[in-house]
Amino acid sequence: MFRFKKLITCCAPLLLIGLNGCSNTGTLPEATTRPSLTTDVNDYQYLIGPGDSLTIFVWRNPEVSGNFIVRPDGKVTTSLVEDIDVAGRTPTMLAREIEEQLSTYINNPRVTVSVNNFTGPLSEQVRVIGEATNPSAVSYSEHMTLLDLMIAVGGLTEFADGNGAKLVRVVNGKQKTFEINIDDLIRDGDISKNVDMLPGDIVIIPEKGHDEDNIKRVGPIVRETNFSREELRKKFFFEKILSITAKK
Repeated sequence: MFRFKKLITCCAPLLLIGLNGCSNTGTLPEATTRPSLTTDVNDYQYLIGPGDSLTIFVWRNPEVSGNFIVRPDGKVTTSLVEDIDVAGRTPTMLAREIEEQLSTYINNPRVTVSVNNFTGPLSEQVRVIGEATNPSAVSYSEHMTLLDLMIAVGGLTEFADGNGAKLVRVVNGKQKTFEINIDDLIRDGDISKNVDMLPGDIVIIPEKGHDEDNIKRVGPIVRETNFSREELRKKFFFEKILSITAKK
């Protein structure tokens, strides 16, 4: 008992220091909204993004042709032209821009750009967070639907509230939230609940239950409990201290 009291006494100043440090925290500004250039499922064009592998072919000039990886800042450097902005452009748009820049060194250049490994800009990816089997950012494909997206992330976990899911989409420069019914779609087979996805969409899948007097799960261990979340935290913290003192 003496050791336990001593431990609490020693930890108290550290706890106060931590609390005082937290009082100086500020609030970060909201993330910048970056709308996709695609607003219609029938008017999709792939845009180059960081991480893409490009093949730039300059007709009759193999020494300035080659394969290039788009840097995190969205640029590439070729043999003759440095720091070309390529992110957010279609391959055709980029080819015309490179032709213009190469015309300083080559007469009437003819350029072809092809993409080998596809990543695309973040604004063109579809992100799934929450209770998906494999939450991730998925590269958008033409005419992608919610069903296609669920297949890509491996479906839902057993704890997912699929019918409580939300889809966040940028509409006219502002984020708008839509309700989607994933349970009805993939567990009940109601194909009428399938919807078209657009580049930049975010799907948020919550966990079943309410964070009130009872919680359904804490991490992968606790499935159901009659304790509140705060009671569980106090219980685990107290048992951790007892374990530490018992070893001394």
